[in-house]
Amino acid sequence: MRGGTAGSRLLREEDAVALDPRIPYTVRPYTVGSHGVRPYTVGSHAVSPDTTGSPGVGQDVVGSHADGPEGIGADVSDSDPAGPGAPVAAKTGSPVSRWRRDLLPAALGVLTAASLACHRWLPDPGFGLRSLGESLLPWSGVPALGLLLWAALRRAPAVACAGGAAALVWGAMFGPLLTAAQGPDASGGPGGPQGGAGLTVVTHNVLADNRDPAGTARALLAAHPDLVALQEVTEPAWRPYREVLGAELPHHISTGTVGLWSRYPLTEAGRLIIDPGWNRSLRAEVQAPFGPLAVYVAHLQSVRPHLSGFVTGQRDGNIAELGRAVEAERLPRVLVLGDLNTAPDDHALAPLTDRLTLARDGFGFTWPAAFPVARIDHVLTRELNASTWTLPATGSDHLPLAGRIRP
Repeated sequence: MRGGTAGSRLLREEDAVALDPRIPYTVRPYTVGSHGVRPYTVGSHAVSPDTTGSPGVGQDVVGSHADGPEGIGADVSDSDPAGPGAPVAAKTGSPVSRWRRDLLPAALGVLTAASLACHRWLPDPGFGLRSLGESLLPWSGVPALGLLLWAALRRAPAVACAGGAAALVWGAMFGPLLTAAQGPDASGGPGGPQGGAGLTVVTHNVLADNRDPAGTARALLAAHPDLVALQEVTEPAWRPYREVLGAELPHHISTGTVGLWSRYPLTEAGRLIIDPGWNRSLRAEVQAPFGPLAVYVAHLQSVRPHLSGFVTGQRDGNIAELGRAVEAERLPRVLVLGDLNTAPDDHALAPLTDRLTLARDGFGFTWPAAFPVARIDHVLTRELNASTWTLPATGSDHLPLAGRIRP
């Protein structure tokens, strides 16, 4: 190379710069050390591999080197274990900085795990938010999965720990539902009148604005039920329901907006008063093949959004009254069917779940029918075994819920 001295190292082709042939140069490669990137030193001039931001040919650099105390022309390659010409390493940050960066998602994971594990003991913040949050608890697996994905992509140990804790708690609570057997054979036999000692039951909020009551009734009969409990039946819709369901289930009682059809005789049937202002619940005795059975059908108050939050007081009062009625029931075997307008994990359901067994095979979300996110329709029993599954959509905003019960 023109102007080079003996022992001089040639510039790499990719780092070549225009040099003045009139000036003798001493060329040294740039190094990466404890003081950053060193420019090439050319006599008393500095040539930088980055010609856009460092001094170039013919630019005098006065005083010590801008990047370190060694000064211009200082050969610092000996202090760099990587040696001359080593590539510039990207800064990845210290472990402490990574933990701080991931503090917010890690806190979300801890909060998710704590909410899952301790939701029964958490204070109610008001506005019906606790009831709403507990109704959506099965979906807390989504943020837990998201946190694990975040941790994998960003190599975030704090997020991995918190997300793993949330996933473990979720798995302990809801994992069995993922593997639970569902369908008419889950409790050991087929449905319908040939199903041995058991009964197949269906409960369905049919929707007041249902445009095809007869079609909805035929869809429910496709499950070959022995009992059908309906809620939200309007006066004009009673006739098609009675005609279609009555053809196969001859025993029937209705009051207000709820009704019960049975393959077996009904006795002592009538309205059950759990809310004097609403006629939406009944009780009947079914003379089942395995003995008499007390059946309750209920449609509890809806939870409505309001300026003061989600109003749950009237619904909670309905649940408490229904729980007291069940507790006073003289028959040992009890079956409760209906739209209770709350999910299985809601603490508000305790007056019933403390006295009855909630049948729950799989998540079995029933509302809204277009994209179910919560199970608010239920089958509860006393001294009976039960399994449940959802049926195909009808003209309602709820999915029908079917169950198989055995003594």
